[in-house]
Amino acid sequence: MFCRKIFSLHTCGEMAKIFCFLRNVVVVLLLTLVCSQTCWAREVEWLALGVRGGENFQNAGLPPGEKEDFEQFDVFAIMGLPWGGKISSGWDWRWRLGISAGALRGAKDTAFITTLTSGPAFRIPDWRLILDAGVGGALLSKWEFGQQDIGGPFQFIAHGGIGFQLPWKMVIGWRFHHMSDATLYGPSRGVDLHMLEVSYYF
Repeated sequence: MFCRKIFSLHTCGEMAKIFCFLRNVVVVLLLTLVCSQTCWAREVEWLALGVRGGENFQNAGLPPGEKEDFEQFDVFAIMGLPWGGKISSGWDWRWRLGISAGALRGAKDTAFITTLTSGPAFRIPDWRLILDAGVGGALLSKWEFGQQDIGGPFQFIAHGGIGFQLPWKMVIGWRFHHMSDATLYGPSRGVDLHMLEVSYYF
């Protein structure tokens, strides 16, 4: 109900989406800590390297949707942070940091994009699955693509995804990637992408 009231205010709609996503991430983390049988601290370490690519689909993102068709291709790395633990269900979790660099393309224009995000990842050994979510920021070299103005060089990022662990330390996955300026630069439209990725875990 709180989110619905905020969403009704046109001037802060994008900010409300990010606030609600952050709130949900915090709730999930707190529940994880409460349910954890053991918590541990590890050294900061590189976990994986990979590539991803995807595009937007009409009616498959957050409203109001894009005015142009977009594609994005990245190389990315994942760093494991010290916080993590095991959950009574047999799952384990770890807080991670993700960095990426690549290209965002729309309306025949191409921009360089780099991102920095952080959030929890949950591993389900019996199903060979990894669930992850995170928030962060992005820097763009260009933000006007045909009819769509994204807003400015800095963008907020929110994402969630699922990965399946293959042999040879490989993981394939799907990621929903939301990018917007949260009205930081005034009225503008964000970009929602559905991305496929493949990564190698050390």
